Amino acid sequence: MRDRIARIILGVCAAGALMATISMAVSVADADGPLQPTETWQLAGLPVFAGLFVILAVGPRRTAGLWELVIANKLALVTAGATYLSGEQGASEFVVVDGTLVALLIAAYVLTRGWTAWTRR
Repeated sequence: MRDRIARIILGVCAAGALMATISMAVSVADADGPLQPTETWQLAGLPVFAGLFVILAVGPRRTAGLWELVIANKLALVTAGATYLSGEQGASEFVVVDGTLVALLIAAYVLTRGWTAWTRR
């Protein structure tokens, strides 16, 4: 039951990343000059994270370190958004989005006991 709940959480995370990919594609098309590379970088990362969420859902205890890397990445974005990017356009949005992702990922990590991947090697 715990794994099933975690899989649902990760499925929601993956679906959100895919929806954001579609939305971001429009932003890349509309971006001008110096914003286009950043928007393109974000667009490329979103489906990667959707895939990572699916990999974690399928085998939550098969890939040592993947949980921790994904959580650390999202936590770093929240920290950046809350500190030095706080005055920039869109920073509060990704603090909320990635902050929610961090909470969901930690919940799924605890539910699946993702840290046990390290002992199953």
